[in-house]
Amino acid sequence: MATPEFCVFTEPQQGASYDTQLAFAQQAERSGFDGFFRSDHYLKMGDFFTGEPGPTDAWTTLAGLARETRTLRLGTLVSSVTYRTPGILAIQVAQVDQMSGGRVELGLGTGWFEAEHAAYGIPFPRKRFDLLEEQLEIVQGLWGTPEHATYSFDGEHYQLVDSPALPKPAQEAPPVIVGGAGLKRTPSLAARFATEFNIPFQPEDVVVDRWARARAACEDIGRDPETLKTTVALTTLAGETEQDVARRAAATGVDVDEFRRDHTFCGSAAEIVDRAGRLLEQGANRLYFQMIDMTDLDHVAFVGEEVLPQLR
Repeated sequence: MATPEFCVFTEPQQGASYDTQLAFAQQAERSGFDGFFRSDHYLKMGDFFTGEPGPTDAWTTLAGLARETRTLRLGTLVSSVTYRTPGILAIQVAQVDQMSGGRVELGLGTGWFEAEHAAYGIPFPRKRFDLLEEQLEIVQGLWGTPEHATYSFDGEHYQLVDSPALPKPAQEAPPVIVGGAGLKRTPSLAARFATEFNIPFQPEDVVVDRWARARAACEDIGRDPETLKTTVALTTLAGETEQDVARRAAATGVDVDEFRRDHTFCGSAAEIVDRAGRLLEQGANRLYFQMIDMTDLDHVAFVGEEVLPQLR
């Protein structure tokens, strides 16, 4: 079995400058995490956070972090197909991959948050799965085109004509993450295009079921299911004491008792190790610990230094 990986997952649209994200990522690196992943959103969610100082672009941020970290995998959970045309996205990801020395991963999804599109004048088509399918094919087609050859694509939504398919990423093929709890089409797209299939914020029975559906979809197309990484993301509140956990809950505007009953990592190191261990036993190759308060570097250090060593 492959060694499991452990990543932080952040939501900077709730209010985090680049400098805040840099400090958070560097703390994660010092504390033993394998990766830093961030959402790709342009508007805050909920009433608790102000969203100030305003949104930061995910791929601009990751370009900066590529030069100011050394070991972390860097990526999005997930970029929306509505934000960028696939040709531009392929260029951005390839360039950041070069800047990082080959540490980038691309999470790509349909998008869902209509209000942010209205706020910044981004078109929000009602049907987006076909866009996602074409973007997945185009991005990987551009990266995989041999040097000095060109790439063309004639789809319903996108047309590319004799693209030089440059620049090339540092990795031969940056990992692609497809995520979501859909029953049919999402597992099918993961089987066809993804390196990793991620299930966020769901109970364990749903997570395991969707992983099984993706593996079955792999078998249907003749792909070895073992080549598809299965992962899960859960919101995290951790601490040495109940008072620490309650303080961190208050700082993010949640009721700790309700949070503990939800699909989360919550409580002491031992409690989180127990929950995480069950997910690893059921097939998780990577766990994402979503931490909302990006100013709480002690939270990152606690999970990295008290929880992760027990899981490795």
